[in-house]
Amino acid sequence: MGRSRRTLPEELLLLALDPATGTTAQPQSLDLGLAGAQLVELALAGRIAPDGDRIAVILPRPTGDPTLDTALELLRRRGSPVRAVNWVGGPRLGLRQTYLAHLERCGMVHAVESQMCGVLPTTRYQATDTAISREIRARLDSAIRTGVPPDPRTAALAALAHAVGLGKHLYPGNEGRSARSRLRDLIRHDPMGGLVAHAVLDVQNGVTAQPRRAPGGGRPAARPPAVAQPAGVPAGSRRAGMIRTAAVR
Repeated sequence: MGRSRRTLPEELLLLALDPATGTTAQPQSLDLGLAGAQLVELALAGRIAPDGDRIAVILPRPTGDPTLDTALELLRRRGSPVRAVNWVGGPRLGLRQTYLAHLERCGMVHAVESQMCGVLPTTRYQATDTAISREIRARLDSAIRTGVPPDPRTAALAALAHAVGLGKHLYPGNEGRSARSRLRDLIRHDPMGGLVAHAVLDVQNGVTAQPRRAPGGGRPAARPPAVAQPAGVPAGSRRAGMIRTAAVR
């Protein structure tokens, strides 16, 4: 995979970066979205493919992107297709920081060291090339405004932006309500993006649905129905275990 194109996790992170505060919107759900965005990027690169509600490795050859290749190798080691909701909900400590550090090395963001309340050290990130962020945003705006089916990358980005809750960050207030609705509707234009976006939403809702078997005993359908948590496992504690990570300030 060439490095001339920004990866989907990088684009999602740039969308979430608040230019006024230097922090990321929806930090906890964003971590889930970055894990899902890796799956979509690997699918776009021809390394994995959806298999019902699971993810199957179809070409284990490295992409040339170290972070994506780490994810690909973890998927390969599983030995069998992995449920998207299990992958997205797995521990991803440091994933957001890894991508922020990469964007800084590439010169797309600049880290600013400061202190919170004059005591606690914190790091904020400012975009150094706002044209890049504007171009990413313009793709979403165009898909929302024109109603023309977007390319798979933009459709997946829209699906993940909706799933992690960036709609209110990108299109705030009552005036942004229709845009948020159309952002959600773009989820249908990319099967892989839709699959991982639904997995992100399921993890946030504490849902680990049992796979639904397809007619004839085939693979489960891509969007399994939600079911209750197993007895004795509080949904809140399970969700906390899935998404715990330090928020970047």
